[in-house]
Amino acid sequence: MLTLLQILQLLLDVAFFIMIAHIIMSWLINFQVLNLHQPIVGQIWDGLTRLLEPVYRPIRRYLPNTGALDLAPLVAFIGIIIARDILIPNFARAVL
Repeated sequence: MLTLLQILQLLLDVAFFIMIAHIIMSWLINFQVLNLHQPIVGQIWDGLTRLLEPVYRPIRRYLPNTGALDLAPLVAFIGIIIARDILIPNFARAVL
């Protein structure tokens, strides 16, 4: 059981850092520090978006439309932090 919790912890940590990279990259693109017409930037952005869009899409269905401000990454980010830092340690204490 401990191994499964460690695998889940690792997956949540990887998702956390992928989301951090996506958020920072979106800021850099919006402030025109990065240009999507550069091939490597476009490929990385497309890859990160394809990875995270299945996570964001269900969250967007429940959030109100705020125009240009997308709150889905924030909600997903908070969910990962809660799962990683609160739920998994408490579940590990209860099981072990």
